[in-house]
Amino acid sequence: MVDMKCEGCVKSVRNKLLTVDGVKEVEVDLSNQVVRIRGSSPVKSMADALEQTGRKARLIGQGNPEEFLISAAVAEFKGPDIFGVVRLAQVNMELARIEASFSGLQPKRIGWSINEFGDLTCGAVSTGKVFNPTNQVDSEPLGDLGTLDVKENGEAFFSGVKKKLRVADLIGRSIALYATEDKSDSGIAAAVIARSAGVGQNYKQLCTCDGTIIWESSSNDFVISKV
Repeated sequence: MVDMKCEGCVKSVRNKLLTVDGVKEVEVDLSNQVVRIRGSSPVKSMADALEQTGRKARLIGQGNPEEFLISAAVAEFKGPDIFGVVRLAQVNMELARIEASFSGLQPKRIGWSINEFGDLTCGAVSTGKVFNPTNQVDSEPLGDLGTLDVKENGEAFFSGVKKKLRVADLIGRSIALYATEDKSDSGIAAAVIARSAGVGQNYKQLCTCDGTIIWESSSNDFVISKV
């Protein structure tokens, strides 16, 4: 969802997004202020590109709901110390794309994983073991996401794919962060995985009195140019 007012906006948005590596096709719907993008570029790269055009933007869907019962999910870390969001989208029935961004972490390499339960009663401790539906002890659990490299400013980003991962199987489970690479500690933060919007879902709403667009998010969700 992108704040556009004229054909000049449409041209600017389309041309900028087409310069982003991984973007294959851009379809702009000015009347609904929606931009549909096909490709493999991380959400952050597209958001950064839109920021350079000076327009507000908000992600309203990922994946293809016509092909999958549940094609997208999200887990939000809401503090008080660690903040972040993890998005999961089904690429096909044997592959899922994962994108994540975090802040408030200690600058080092840490482990993270998809865990069995969405119970946050005791934080990451109560989320159970790493998700491993096949129960194979001689191989890496399916929910093991490896490590994150945290920058000096406490931020960490990830964009990649995971084979054999089904987003539909993850709803209600959790994503946990650990203080160590090998996940030997009890965990420092966790967030429940919830169903997210598919493409074309959760469109913006219009005020019934005057047709004004209601942008359903805080200012932190917007991409705003500093120019």
